[in-house]
Amino acid sequence: MFENFKQKLKSLFTGIKIDEHFFEELEDTLIEGDLGARITDELIQALRVAAKEEKVTTVEQLQDLMISILSPYVKEYDKPLEKGKLTVFLILGVNGVGKTTSIAKLSKYYTKEGEKVLLAAADTFRAAAVDQLNLHAERLGIRIVKQKTGSDPGAVIFDAITSAQAQGEDLILVDTAGRMHNKENLMRELQKIDKVIKGRGIADYEKFLVIDSTTGQNGLSQALLFNSAVKLDGLILTKYDSAAKGGALVQIGQQLSLPIAFVGTGEGYDDIHPFDKKEFLEALVGRSK
Repeated sequence: MFENFKQKLKSLFTGIKIDEHFFEELEDTLIEGDLGARITDELIQALRVAAKEEKVTTVEQLQDLMISILSPYVKEYDKPLEKGKLTVFLILGVNGVGKTTSIAKLSKYYTKEGEKVLLAAADTFRAAAVDQLNLHAERLGIRIVKQKTGSDPGAVIFDAITSAQAQGEDLILVDTAGRMHNKENLMRELQKIDKVIKGRGIADYEKFLVIDSTTGQNGLSQALLFNSAVKLDGLILTKYDSAAKGGALVQIGQQLSLPIAFVGTGEGYDDIHPFDKKEFLEALVGRSK
């Protein structure tokens, strides 16, 4: 993960001489990695002070210090499903980030955990979205609630909740539209969906935004947009094994305090894992894994 960014940091730390030139180079590299000017400035200033006061001389000391400064901005999602209660995961994200594939992976993950999963095809604006989710459901042997293209997404979710309660299922994974003809319509539709779920008295209801790890600053913009419509509970990252820039995730954490729940690391149904904060931070500061 973040290979290009990580390699730049590793090369910067090779043959290290802690001087003003080093700090300037580090600042440029962090900003290139989408860490953002504010967090980068805070980090650089703290490193300068510590290097002088604590006589920091090794790469490991600097990396440890960077991790301790960045750590408060990065959170793991650690809320387990509550046994005996129906849980709804509303899965959000713009088109093209891997939202529907992530839902399929999550259904496999939670099925292996012993949960009874139901899929709700609430992206009713594109026939291809319903077909894609239905194909995943058939391949995985997961039940799905769907309606015809153009149906009211809220009605699909209402039916899914009713059906899951009747069948004794544990978790509903809801696919949603990623794009309509303007942002206002999309946000309004999501707010309607949110109202439907809350109106059914679902106590365990979480909203996750799927973000492509390679998108950098766009990920922050998406998080701010969706969070303004329906308060988010966490993030799911796709393409986590590619040349992602991890800095934008730190910015999202700083601005919205959102935990990261899962990371997608490949194309297969099993290629999804709970987020590992320690692994992420060590990769972010250039430590080999």
